[in-house]
Amino acid sequence: MSIIRDKSLAAAGLAKINWVKDFMPVLSHFEKQFSAEQPLKGINVAVSVHLEAKTAYLGMVLRSAGAEVTLTASNPLSTKDDVCAALDSLGLAIFAWHGATAQEYHDHQVKALEFCPHVVIDDGGDLINLLHDEVPQYAKNLLGGCEETTTGLHRLRARSDAGKLKYPMFAVNDAKCKYLFDNRHGTGQSTWDAIMYTTNNMISGRTVVVAGYGNCGSGIAMRAKGLGANVIITEADRFKALMALTDGFRVLPMIEAAKEGDIFVTATSCKKIITTEHFKVMKNNAILANAGHFDVEVDRAALEAMSVKKETRKPFIEGYHLPDGKILNLMAEGRLVNVVAGNGHPADIMDLSFAIQLLSVLHVAKNAKGLKPLVYDIPKEIDDEVSRIKLEAMGIKIDVHTPEQLEYLGSM
Repeated sequence: MSIIRDKSLAAAGLAKINWVKDFMPVLSHFEKQFSAEQPLKGINVAVSVHLEAKTAYLGMVLRSAGAEVTLTASNPLSTKDDVCAALDSLGLAIFAWHGATAQEYHDHQVKALEFCPHVVIDDGGDLINLLHDEVPQYAKNLLGGCEETTTGLHRLRARSDAGKLKYPMFAVNDAKCKYLFDNRHGTGQSTWDAIMYTTNNMISGRTVVVAGYGNCGSGIAMRAKGLGANVIITEADRFKALMALTDGFRVLPMIEAAKEGDIFVTATSCKKIITTEHFKVMKNNAILANAGHFDVEVDRAALEAMSVKKETRKPFIEGYHLPDGKILNLMAEGRLVNVVAGNGHPADIMDLSFAIQLLSVLHVAKNAKGLKPLVYDIPKEIDDEVSRIKLEAMGIKIDVHTPEQLEYLGSM
C-alpha cells in the first residue's frame, strides 16, 4: 500500500523513533490514555508534515487512538527514508521519499488523499488546497482539519476571506503551546544547528541578517546573538521593526543589510525577500539560508540567471559564481534549512506542537458538524491541558490562584 524508497531501512528508522519518544512525554501520556479509549475509531486522518521521527511518533499515537492514518511529505527534501520505512513496517500507509521531484511530491500527496480522510493535518496548506481545487472527490468525508504553519494560515485565511473555504480549519500555529515554543525556540535552535553543522563555520563575530521578526525570526535572532553574532533585522512591519529595535538589534532595509551580512536567514512567509539587487551588493562567500516554509524567500531563479557557474560545494550547499568573481552560497536549495540540512525542531519542543495537533484532531472529529467553514483558534482548554501535562512531566509545580484572587481578577 505504501510508496517508499527502501523498506530495508526500517530498523534505522525505528531506532530514531524510539529515541524521540523518550523526550515527548505529552504524546506518550495521550498514547497510553487513548489506546484504551479509542476516541478516533472510524476516523481517517491524512497527515502532511515533515516526515521524520517526531512526525512518525505523532502518526503512531493517532493510530493508537483508533484512527486510520496516512502520511505524506510537506517538503520533498525533509523526508527521511528510514523513518518512512519504519512507518511502513508498523503497518501505516505512507507515500513519500527523500528528493521527490515536484511531480512525485504532488502524486504522493494525492495518493495520501485517496482514502478520503475525515480530518487533515496540514503543514503549509497543500492538502487542503488539493481537496478544494484538484481532487474534491476525496473530500466527501472531510470534517475539517488543522494547520501547523504561518504560511499555511496565510493561505487558509485568504481562501476564507474570499468565501472559498469549504471546511472548518483550526489554527494550530496560533496556539500558545505552538508559537511560543515551536516557532521561537524550536526554529531558533534548529536553524543554527543546521547552519553550523553544515557550514562548519563560526557564528561568533559574523554579521547575521535575519529577514522577518515574527516568532520564528525573533527566535533565530536571539540564538544568533547568543552565539556572538552581530545581528541585523530587516522588516516590512513597523511594529515588528520597533520590537527588534527595542530588543537591541539593528534594523535596516535589506538593500543596506545585504552589503554587510555574512549569513542571511529569511523567515517572513513572503516571496522574493532576497533577490537580484541584493545579490549584486553581497560579500564574497555570503551564506544564504531560509527558515520560512516555502522555497520562495531567496529568489533562486534570479540567482541562477545571474550566475556563470553553479557547483555543489558541500552537501546542502550550492555555490553560485557571479560574473564579478564572487560566490554566493545557497543552503538547502532555499528550502527550510533546519529540516533539510538538519534534524528539525527538538523532540521536546515538537511534543507540545504535536500534542496540540492530536487534541485538535479529536476536537474536529467531535465538533466539526456544528462549525461553519472558517479558520478557528485552538480552544483554550486544549492549550491549557497540554501545558499542564508538560509541566507535570518536567516535575515543575506552579502557584494556584486562591478563590479571593480569582474573584479580584474577575472584577477587573
